[in-house]
Amino acid sequence: MGVHSSPPFNAPAARRLRAALGMAPGHVAYGLRAQYGLLVAPETVEAWERGEMSPTSAELTALAGVLWCSPGELLAEPVTLREHRLARGMTAEELSRRIGLDENSYQKMEDTGRWKANERQSAALTSTLGLTLAQFVAASGKKEELAELLRSAVTTRWQAYPKPLSKLLPVPKEHLERVLEQLYGEYQSRMVATLSWGGGGGTAGAGDAGREYLAEIVDRFWAVAGGAGGSR
Repeated sequence: MGVHSSPPFNAPAARRLRAALGMAPGHVAYGLRAQYGLLVAPETVEAWERGEMSPTSAELTALAGVLWCSPGELLAEPVTLREHRLARGMTAEELSRRIGLDENSYQKMEDTGRWKANERQSAALTSTLGLTLAQFVAASGKKEELAELLRSAVTTRWQAYPKPLSKLLPVPKEHLERVLEQLYGEYQSRMVATLSWGGGGGTAGAGDAGREYLAEIVDRFWAVAGGAGGSR
């Protein structure tokens, strides 16, 4: 149903949860068949637990039921929209309804990995899925766009960038203004400090310092912005 065929399965967690219940792979396979009508061999359950295979979405949901846990407990750290949705145990229909999108539009964005909804729907998505700002940017496929806006903001006039950033992130513009002003100050201070060393290598050193800062600009943004707006 899209470019991601299976969620990031956490094999050690599945093995640990099964063992805690005193179940053998055969018991899990029986539960999948008896409770959910899924024909899964004990050998397949063992392959899941070794990380050699991953269950499908339907198998993952059923496995969580058999192991008395949430689907999220059987997933590694989710990255994509689909993975975050599965970690919450939600269908695409349920999520799209809760964020105010028709299911086909949501499904297209999930399949392509490009989030193109409005600010209100973005805020509803982060709230419904409990996303941090960093998770939202990664899931919406906008990390490079964010990095480009931040690089431009600190090297030119930061005052021009709170508005485009507020369209990218479900964060109040006033908060973004404070963050950008701080990042701009950090970048300029680093450049000035490097140039003040003087000598023929000063300009080259400033260029290196600037490139280093710009390379880590997204990480600095998260550090300064904190979690504001990440789970509104």
